[in-house]
Order: sequence, then structure tokens, then C-alpha cells
Amino acid sequence: MYKDLEGKTAVITGGDSGIGAAIAARLGEEHMNVVINYHKNVDSANETKAIVEKNGGKAVIEQGDISDEASANRLVQTAVDSFGGLDVFYNNAGLEKKCPTDQVTLDQWNAVISVNLTGTFLGTKAALDYWIANNKKGVIVNTSSVHQQIPWPTFASYASSKGGVKLFSETTAMEYAKKNIRINQICPGAINTPINAKKFSDPKTYEETVSMVPMGRIGKPSEVAAGAAWLASDQASYVTGISLYIDGGMTLYPSFQNGNG
Repeated sequence: MYKDLEGKTAVITGGDSGIGAAIAARLGEEHMNVVINYHKNVDSANETKAIVEKNGGKAVIEQGDISDEASANRLVQTAVDSFGGLDVFYNNAGLEKKCPTDQVTLDQWNAVISVNLTGTFLGTKAALDYWIANNKKGVIVNTSSVHQQIPWPTFASYASSKGGVKLFSETTAMEYAKKNIRINQICPGAINTPINAKKFSDPKTYEETVSMVPMGRIGKPSEVAAGAAWLASDQASYVTGISLYIDGGMTLYPSFQNGNG
């Protein structure tokens, strides 16, 4: 769909499953080169790699903990070594833990913040270092959430991390706009991913979630990937610092949908 993406190179953190794998698959359709980062599951990373290649792209996998600076830097180096450069960096890896806030341990808090927020910083910095050193333009797309806006009791660490990602994205977008480096974020709502599979397998929980979405359905990972591809493309060349909500209207206060109140 986006001819300008053909032959370009992208890194995707957490690219082996869920939204990350869907983005990788879409970039394969755009005939891009993709570095698929995974943390533990090499089998799922290889499955995603095969899908990218089947769709017409090229791919390599790279293990790493995105909350570790050396791992983030290695992802950029893998892109350069494998495909000759870097054009797009997707900070997608994420973690959530449900727990009443008064019972959250410091270790649990730090685990979520280190992946979701610190990982986004480290991936962004690794990409910026490469582009600035080589006088190149680039695109960063961060995966945030509707919960950068919607409070989520018992998920305080997750909501806090995504609120941080929002301001980090906006701040860096402003900071590097003059260098022609665009930084945006996608904000998924209720999406049918493996992380949600157990929750949505319960009919009551599923219907409860659907009731919070004005469009009346759960979203598909491919619908999020479509937004992620657009933000990487030249079709979005004048777009930086935005939050693209892909949520079926979940952020529109759906309890008022029928004129209630």
C-alpha cells in the first residue's frame, strides 16, 4: 500500500506476538526488512519471521531484554549489519500486572516501568543515536494504550507507564522535529491478542468489555498494525507528536453513548 516503505528497515521490540507480530506481518506486506526482537520465545519469533517472508518482506530475529541498554543498542546494530541501515523503530514491547495498588511490590512496579517506559526510552535513544550520527531522518512509533488517558484501577503501574510514554513521545517529537525525525504513538483499546485471550474466553468478561466499546466489538491486531504502517509511511510525513487511538471509540466516554446522564 505504501510504496515508499518498500526496502526500508524497521526494528520491532516485542515483535514475536500480539500487536508486535501483527505489525511485523504488515511490514512484510509492505516488502520491508524487519528485525524482530523477542525476549524468551524463539519459536514464536521464528513463526513471525516466516510470516514476514511469506508476505514479501525480509526478516531476522534478535533476542534481547528491551529494558537493557546493550540489548536496545544491539537491535539497531543488527538492522545495520543485516540490512544496511535503520528507518523505523517500533517501541512495542509491553508488560502489565493486575494487582491492588496497596499490594504492589516495588519489584513488580519496577518490572512494568522498566519494560514499558524505560524500554521505550532506551529504544528511542538507540535509534536517535544512529540517525543523528549518520545525519539521517527516521520514524519512531511507540505502542501506548487507551490507558494513557483512561484510569485503570488495579493496573496502576501499567497506566502510569503509558502516561509516561505519552509525554515522552510528545516531548521527543518536539525535540527532534527539526532533524526530520518523526515520533508518534499508537494507542490500542481492547484488542484480540494472546495477552487478552484468557480474559476474553470468559463470556461475561468479553461482553462487559464489548459494552465499553461504542463500535460494539473487540479490535483485531491487524487494525492496529494498519495504523502503525501509516505512521511509518510518507503519507504521514507531516504528522509528529500524535496519539493515534485505535480503540473503537473506547476513549469517548461510552457510558454516555445513548444520551445518558
